Amino acid sequence: MEKLYYTIGEVAKIFNVNQSLIRFWEKEFDIISPHKNKKGNRLFTQEDVDNFHLIYHLVKEKGMTLKGAQQQIKNNKEQTNTHFEIVKRLKYIREELLAIKEGLSDSQP
Repeated sequence: MEKLYYTIGEVAKIFNVNQSLIRFWEKEFDIISPHKNKKGNRLFTQEDVDNFHLIYHLVKEKGMTLKGAQQQIKNNKEQTNTHFEIVKRLKYIREELLAIKEGLSDSQP
């Protein structure tokens, strides 16, 4: 079941990064806009988490600079999102195929 809101700690854990990086990306990218409760704690929506996935992909996996990632999202968000979804699906398919291959090699004498 999908959660309505994620805490900054949960988001950091999803991406295996420090909370300070999440706060930094929040300031640098205007597509991230968490809600804040009365205590001032950040509460991220699923859309925010999806945007973090996109930022993580561009910065950590593709090696883009922050400025480059900002420009990419600003100028071609739709195309960038589509490309990211394709990459995500291909990684999933690869994992499934590797699991099948491993299963086949385990069952052979």
